Amino acid sequence: MLLAKIKEALNSLYEDIPVEQEATGDAEAEVAVEEAAPETETVPAAKAPTAGSDSGKEQEAEAEEAEPPAPPPGPRETDYKAKGYHLDVALPPEKVVAAAEILSRENFFIEAITGVDWIDEQQLEVVYDFNHFEELCRVVVRSRLERSNPEIPTISHIYHGANWHERETHDFYGIKFSGHPNLEPLLLPEDADFHPLLKDFKA
Repeated sequence: MLLAKIKEALNSLYEDIPVEQEATGDAEAEVAVEEAAPETETVPAAKAPTAGSDSGKEQEAEAEEAEPPAPPPGPRETDYKAKGYHLDVALPPEKVVAAAEILSRENFFIEAITGVDWIDEQQLEVVYDFNHFEELCRVVVRSRLERSNPEIPTISHIYHGANWHERETHDFYGIKFSGHPNLEPLLLPEDADFHPLLKDFKA
């Protein structure tokens, strides 16, 4: 099946990407607190209040509501009817060219390239939409960049149609596609020094 094949091929790009340590870091901090706690826990906290059962239930409810640990990195299958694509692939910028090469070999074409401004997180995101020539199989590749220096390698040497998509994305978001042969304005005036789809843009 095409989806399983392309998922496996793209999954190979994650072999040298470290798993985010946020969840494990928090867990280690909690262990450290628990190890230091016995010196002060002369009386069990659960036994101190007379209505301890209520507080115990509250703690259990909070534990159940706690978010599960983040899944390991890798391509994620999605509900096509709900999302409009079959595979969601989040990669660092240096892996995007390799992903495009894999998809090109497997007879995928590029539908669109666009940006997203995550201004609260001080990041920009480049979103690539791919589809297959012979079988409906839509793949979205995403890559986050620092908003202060949004740069990512071009894929225009792999997909010639990406040339204009990257120029348009550069126009609207200021994202620099390094290695692009002609990153001149496509839709904006030649002397434009602004990017109108950034959320802090003021006309």
